[in-house]
Amino acid sequence: MGRIIAVLVGVVACVALWTYLARQASPAPLTRLPLTIETVNGPVRFTVEVAQSAAQQERGLMYRTSLAPDAGMLFDLHAEKRVALWMKDTPIPLDMVFIKANGTIAQIAANATPLSLKPIASRARVRAVLEIAGGRAGELQLRPGDHVVNEIFVDTAP
Repeated sequence: MGRIIAVLVGVVACVALWTYLARQASPAPLTRLPLTIETVNGPVRFTVEVAQSAAQQERGLMYRTSLAPDAGMLFDLHAEKRVALWMKDTPIPLDMVFIKANGTIAQIAANATPLSLKPIASRARVRAVLEIAGGRAGELQLRPGDHVVNEIFVDTAP
């Protein structure tokens, strides 16, 4: 009986360790691209990781403990659609910038609550969502109507 318990404890410990390591493992690096937002105060430049596949988008910025002020993640939805994101397993606040196919910012959700399972939905159909450090959209005075320049957007003119 003691051996069975020891084996079961060992199996549970292995599963727990495997789960922990899987969460900590870094996936293959994402493509990094320049992204510029044309604002009334001038251009703002970022270097973004592009999440294109469903697996990349599901992981997003989970488990990240920091995000540089000029960095972000661009979720390429490949077509305009309504979308909802959440902050599951994301321990830092993020601003979510919802962007139409022509590069126009449709909406900004500022300072999403870390680790929240509450969906943050677009009010309009969007082509992409840019996640940046929480509070940056306000600091940079980003507004709906500002124009985002990146190779995934159809029309690069405001």
